Amino acid sequence: MLLVFISFLFFMLIGMPVAFAIGISGVFFFLQQPGLPFTMPAQLILTQTQSFTLLAIPLFVFSGNLLNETGITQRLMKLASVLTGHMRGGLAQTNVILSALMGGVSGSAIADASMQSRVLGPGMNAKGYDRGFSAGITGFSSLIVTAIPPSIGLVLYGSIGEVSIGRLFAAGIVPGFLMTVALMTAVSYISKRNGYLPEREKMTSVKEITVTFIDCIWAFLFPIGLILGLRTGLFTPSEAGAFAVVYTVIVGALIYREFTWEKFIKTLECTVIDIGMIMLIIALSGTFSYGITWEMIPQQLAQLLLGISTTPWIVLLIIIFFLLVAGMFMDSTVLILLLTSILIPVAKQVGLDLVHFGIVMVMTLTIGLLTPPVGVVMYVVCSIFECSIGDYLKQSFWFFVAVVSVILLILFVPDVVLFIPNMIFGKG
Repeated sequence: MLLVFISFLFFMLIGMPVAFAIGISGVFFFLQQPGLPFTMPAQLILTQTQSFTLLAIPLFVFSGNLLNETGITQRLMKLASVLTGHMRGGLAQTNVILSALMGGVSGSAIADASMQSRVLGPGMNAKGYDRGFSAGITGFSSLIVTAIPPSIGLVLYGSIGEVSIGRLFAAGIVPGFLMTVALMTAVSYISKRNGYLPEREKMTSVKEITVTFIDCIWAFLFPIGLILGLRTGLFTPSEAGAFAVVYTVIVGALIYREFTWEKFIKTLECTVIDIGMIMLIIALSGTFSYGITWEMIPQQLAQLLLGISTTPWIVLLIIIFFLLVAGMFMDSTVLILLLTSILIPVAKQVGLDLVHFGIVMVMTLTIGLLTPPVGVVMYVVCSIFECSIGDYLKQSFWFFVAVVSVILLILFVPDVVLFIPNMIFGKG
């Protein structure tokens, strides 16, 4: 497998697309194994796409892209503004709250960051916010989406690791809420220091908040219906994705009446591009994953870590450090695909709860979306806000501290993560 890893790193360094770097380096494994038929790479690539559970991914991506065209996003943004406009750094606080609200209907940090940069960016620039600050809070608040259901990262982890997606969805609620509170606290501190003023002179009236909330009620019913449907067995995770699409279309077309045929075609075009990228990576990762399993790398890694310590939280700290470093150089989606099958056996051997481990793993890896050298979300927000990477990193320090603090909290207090899934689904 050494040749496989070296070739993969080489292909990444020369700028080859990630999917092809994974697929080609994975084929090298079979060139070193004359006993394995060379027809296997093609078979593995094909079988990777035959998982019924993975149907949830394109469907959730589609439902996320439908948001901006059905009127749901605009209503959630209005509610976020009503709730936080009286706070210091009002638009930045709105940014955080909107990500938390979008988490229940989106699932993609990249999509959330792109949308909010374009929607809130002009206003933040006009109000005199530092561009690095605006880019930083927009990027880091998008991480909330990766915790609150339906998270694409959690769907991938649950599908590959054969972990209950319903329990994972329920487990992400509290960490998402904690991340929201932590980032809002960081925004308040920085806004006070930099003199960023509130958007409103006084707190919004209860009547206005109530009216705005009722207008957004259909957005809040979606994640509730999603978890209840999975809990009662009304639908599987794949069928939950179909439910998400149908629900969003019905709300946009029949209730808000803002969804047109032209918007539907536009959404389909965006979705095909997004799904093509994700599914190509999933398909070509089959050869790579097979080599990892064949060489028994998970078992070897487990023995190595257990040789260091048998204490679960120490092993988990070592894994988190490794994930933070790995996330700096590779996209989180790729790492979830490659590392889930390696790390789950390790987690089992040290007695970690796989739902708890999944939340920690996915949240840690998604930090890589915001760190150099290959942070996708970082480049998106810096490009839209037209700020330098240096300014972004300087202004994002306290946001990074806030997110890491939440991860450490859920690491040492597993019940924070497991409380809701145990209450809804029973103890696993």
